[in-house]
Amino acid sequence: MNEARPPRALIVGGSLGGLFAATTLRAIGWDVQVFERSISALDSRGGGIVLQPDVLAAFRFAGIERAKALGVRSGDRIYLDASDNVIDRAFMPQTQTSWNMLHGSLSRALPPALVHRGETLVGFDQQENGVHAHFASGRIERGDLLVGADGPRSTVRELLLPDALPRYAGYVAWRGLAPEHLVSDRAKAKLEGTFSFQQGKDFLLLAYLVPGEDESTVPGHRRWNWVWYRRSDEGADFDEAMTDAHGRRRQFSIPPGALAARSAQALREAASRLLAPSFADLVDATQEPFVQAILDLDVSRMVFDRVVLVGDAAFIARPHTAGSTAKAAANAVALAEALASSPGIDASLGEWGRQQVQAGRDMTARGRAMGDRIMGILHTARRHQANAATKTDDWP
Repeated sequence: MNEARPPRALIVGGSLGGLFAATTLRAIGWDVQVFERSISALDSRGGGIVLQPDVLAAFRFAGIERAKALGVRSGDRIYLDASDNVIDRAFMPQTQTSWNMLHGSLSRALPPALVHRGETLVGFDQQENGVHAHFASGRIERGDLLVGADGPRSTVRELLLPDALPRYAGYVAWRGLAPEHLVSDRAKAKLEGTFSFQQGKDFLLLAYLVPGEDESTVPGHRRWNWVWYRRSDEGADFDEAMTDAHGRRRQFSIPPGALAARSAQALREAASRLLAPSFADLVDATQEPFVQAILDLDVSRMVFDRVVLVGDAAFIARPHTAGSTAKAAANAVALAEALASSPGIDASLGEWGRQQVQAGRDMTARGRAMGDRIMGILHTARRHQANAATKTDDWP
């Protein structure tokens, strides 16, 4: 390594995983450059996130301080039946945040000049002690390390492990963010201060408050985040759900504003028919619902000489673990700690990779067991036995 300059990391992906990697590596003195394929700011994607200790640890490691709270607190965890009755209640305090709150906070911690939008990676080549990244624009960048933080559709992973593809789990998550001031009084009265659920045949819905679009946590300016997991076998119905307003069949998700009108109408009709009235009100108050296919992904390796995979580019854990964002944060902190504690980059990466692969496998296995149990999906007798033996007290 050239001691005349700081080591340089090329980070592919400007969502949460990439920004966690950038802020933590910068905290140990690395020169970081972030390359994001989207030409516009990623300020309206994603939904609610349960705030986990690993995320807070990444903020502390990177020295990111906030004057305001990162999320909204809830106290009781409740279950409703289809008639809106509370059938179970337990005090389980936690904090919920939002994708845009975390992304905004991380983005503001980086000088804008370090983030390069509209840059699509097309390939890379490695030489001794370094890597060259090639972009569709013709740009070529050299770094000491390339970090693949480009999510489920990772180009970096595709180049390294072309056979490692996300697998559809058999159900989807319909999602939405309803502005607090548009939600009915009866829903507010029933759900205020709670993390709430409804379990039905082949579905689970959950809802909680998160910061507003402007990151406000002031009552009246927040949003209700809801997630409705519904079984959807591959075929015509699933294809219909994943076809957007322009008739394009999406592979993994349809973002806010792109859902077909017929799908949004069918969603509201199903909510009125199947959900507790308070939850149906949340769906009705949502202006731009969106949908995500639930996926599984595991990789055998995360380190390929001077190229590494982090976050959802390596492991996609089912959302019941509430751990996808936390996993990306933990990957980044552990990577920075490993690089800071060893004089050699290559020696640092080996042990980091082994530990993170095991952690990723554990999380994805737990998520599969939880999701299959919740949705009533039994693929094999062996899976059934694994589900029965899995402790799932933490969710839901």
